[in-house]
Amino acid sequence: MPAVVSSPIPPVLDQLRDQPDAAERELLGLLTRLAAVPDPRKPRGVRHGLVYVLALAACAVLSGATSLLAISEWAADAPSAVLDRLGNRRCPLTGIRPVPCETTIRRTLARLDADALDRAVGAWPADRRTEPGPKTRRAVAVDGKSLRGTARADGCKIHLLSALDHTSRLVLAQMDVGDKTN
Repeated sequence: MPAVVSSPIPPVLDQLRDQPDAAERELLGLLTRLAAVPDPRKPRGVRHGLVYVLALAACAVLSGATSLLAISEWAADAPSAVLDRLGNRRCPLTGIRPVPCETTIRRTLARLDADALDRAVGAWPADRRTEPGPKTRRAVAVDGKSLRGTARADGCKIHLLSALDHTSRLVLAQMDVGDKTN
């Protein structure tokens, strides 16, 4: 018997698939939430808006991209209509619609305030959450994880504590707990 997938991505895609006009509403909701993330870049020389880069990354990850290279490849291969709806704009000098390269995506994501991005991305599916009925019990699971392959400047691993709502399969909150404790 195959194991149940623990990623929240398939349930989100399943919910979107059942609603024919959901894509436009969901995209607007995602772009609105991503606009709340502060842009850490200096305005001079910015070619791609922050919301556009974040929306590209989010859509690529929802499509199955698992690395920054895969995100940039998805962006390069995406149809122009999709890129336009995510906020791509025509260069006033050349008339072409540039797509950010892997280096631009990596540098932009590395400079972001991770907590602000986490709040924005977490709020997007939470906007879609429906309240359980009066007879439905609400169960919340709390679990801690050590992130593999991550470390702070002092060499300590990153440990996260997450709370997950079983009914909606949404992460309600997540925080860095510092050191691994009981």
